Amino acid sequence: MKFYSWNVNGMRAVIQKGFWDWFHASDADVVGLQEIKAEPEQLSETDRNPAGYEVVWNPSRKRKGYSGTAAFYRTPPLSISHGLPNEAYNSEGRCILLEYPSFYFFNIYYPNGQKDDERLRFKLGYYDCFLEYAQELRKKKPIVACGDFNTAHKPIDLKRPKENEKTSGFLPVERAWIDKFVAHGYVDTFRLFNQEPEQYSWWSYRFGSRARNTGWRIDYFFVSEELRGNVTRSWIEQDVLGSDHCPVGLELNLDS
Repeated sequence: MKFYSWNVNGMRAVIQKGFWDWFHASDADVVGLQEIKAEPEQLSETDRNPAGYEVVWNPSRKRKGYSGTAAFYRTPPLSISHGLPNEAYNSEGRCILLEYPSFYFFNIYYPNGQKDDERLRFKLGYYDCFLEYAQELRKKKPIVACGDFNTAHKPIDLKRPKENEKTSGFLPVERAWIDKFVAHGYVDTFRLFNQEPEQYSWWSYRFGSRARNTGWRIDYFFVSEELRGNVTRSWIEQDVLGSDHCPVGLELNLDS
């Protein structure tokens, strides 16, 4: 199966920038989108229902034009659910869970902690609630988790690590959570194949950051350890425009 994850920073905006050309060329089984900033009824019928795919939406209930996730799939899941077990984390439309016969698929837009300390605590609480939920589900079958994690894990994952040590997205406490996630048996699939620097998935719109590749790698595909041997490819499509993020991909061979 072939998967994509992309923070589109506005579904309506990215549609005007060639999204469907990329989408249909991707030939994906499942595409998880984050930060859709839209409700389905704000899109045309064609955009809501692309040929060959079903879609599940989880827009923000907190306010319109904010956050939200969607998942397009041509391989029907066994079940679909929204959100985490703690309702305190569910008003912003950040999580969609698809259950397949041999794994669970999380598409998540993890919170950004840059606004203030309260928002950082919310982000860290969200991380912990997700991990606890994933660990419970993992007792039944393996986990695939994709999305905008809003944290660069290691110095190699952003252009200017020293300058950003006190910036949310690269704080020691945020990076320590990803360490904890990995210690629980989750694999950063991209680093199975690519150990090179300057492999980023997000660039600020300011200062010509993308043209200069002054970016951060904050979009990931993680799989639980049981699926490590099934990962055949994991990549970043840095040349795909339309958002301040670019798509990231994963391929799993589920026959083995």
